[in-house]
Amino acid sequence: MKSLISLFVLLCAALVHAISSSGDRLLVVLEDVAEKETYSKFLGDLEGRGFQVNYETPKSEGLNLFHLGERSYDHVLFLPTKSKGLGPNLTPKILLDFINADGNILLALSASQPAPTSIVSLLLELDIHLPPDRQGLVVDHFNYDVLSASEKHDVLLLPPPGAYRPGVKDFFSPVSSSNGLIAFPNGMGQTLGSGPLLTPVLRAPSTSYSYNPKEQAEIIDDLFASGAQLSLVSTMQARNSARFTVVGSAEMLTDKWFDAKVKKVGEKKEVATLNREFAKLLSGWTFKETGVLKVNWIEHHLNEVGQSNASNPKIYRIKNDVTYSISLSEYSWDKYIPFTVPESDELQLEFSMLSPFHRLKLNPTASSEDSTTYSVSFKLPDQHGIFNFMVNYKRPFYSNVEEKNTVSVRHFAHDEWPRSYVISGAWPWIAGIATTVVGWLGFCGIWLYSKPAKAGESKKTQ
Repeated sequence: MKSLISLFVLLCAALVHAISSSGDRLLVVLEDVAEKETYSKFLGDLEGRGFQVNYETPKSEGLNLFHLGERSYDHVLFLPTKSKGLGPNLTPKILLDFINADGNILLALSASQPAPTSIVSLLLELDIHLPPDRQGLVVDHFNYDVLSASEKHDVLLLPPPGAYRPGVKDFFSPVSSSNGLIAFPNGMGQTLGSGPLLTPVLRAPSTSYSYNPKEQAEIIDDLFASGAQLSLVSTMQARNSARFTVVGSAEMLTDKWFDAKVKKVGEKKEVATLNREFAKLLSGWTFKETGVLKVNWIEHHLNEVGQSNASNPKIYRIKNDVTYSISLSEYSWDKYIPFTVPESDELQLEFSMLSPFHRLKLNPTASSEDSTTYSVSFKLPDQHGIFNFMVNYKRPFYSNVEEKNTVSVRHFAHDEWPRSYVISGAWPWIAGIATTVVGWLGFCGIWLYSKPAKAGESKKTQ
């Protein structure tokens, strides 16, 4: 009976376990705990996906992101607050330490409330810039909702973002996105630096701009940014694959806009918003429910007839034929699936010393229910030394894969060189040696077997 009870408990624990690959502890920071009712559907979706949600305010005394040097939470969700600062437990340094400790952060801003100074300082560290007054409104007179923003034009209606560029997987476009639009109400735009870790998810249309409605209510003479300069939803993936996402409109996560009907200017038909699906995809990526790559195993071995071909030897010989294989899986919501390299992209192997001697494309050779094996065979260079098998796959929205295996490459041993008679270039020299030997032996034979004439016979002849 006890064993049945234990089995039932384990099954229940498995059912409620979070689908995130990095943990289920989620901290939600908001101005007042009662405000969570405004985001009940979004937060309910998170709880339904297995997250253990804890609600705190910036003034909570027991709020700590670390305990005894370890993370107290795996993920943090910041909703707009009226506080100018977030207190001593949420300083920019602590937030950066949280990211460096593999923690993930989802930050939601609003144009109606200035961003806290701690958040502004943190964003500057990441090369993400907000308006100088920490407050700005994005408007668009050509892409707004006529039902709710017929005068202010501050509710932008945008299509799904699509792929960032060719060769990059699209993680943020809802499946049922044929007719729906994403509503972006009362939002604050950001500008991104040129860092390679920053990637915009949702850019503003070319006809939009950001201004301060309080100081520039009548005359707009100085814009913060406009058009594609504005990023409405931005992401940053650190080198340790920790994820940070900025959503310029916290209102788009509220219950009101999850079930709203909108009508774009110039259109005759009302359509439903895609905010709920988009919020799920965005939070799922931020909290590592999607786009996480795992290396299952790596193998390299000789590929020669008559050799032992043992796995992962520490030493090879120059000009050996070698095969390298790596098994990869991709985490998608609640399970690992085979990783497939996006079209027009490549997974490559580098065989390098200080610089690559070979850079080769890895091709899929085997697949199972949860992994794909990529392999390549090649000949080692005619150079001895310490070399690395290295796979360095870093793409937008995928966690980083950086695997290095170090091996030694030696010269030929004295009994491994090919015999001279096998090398065609040595045949003239071998012929010359043979001619010399035959000529010397012939000379010796002639010398030994030819005798001079006798002295008496020569006198009679005279």
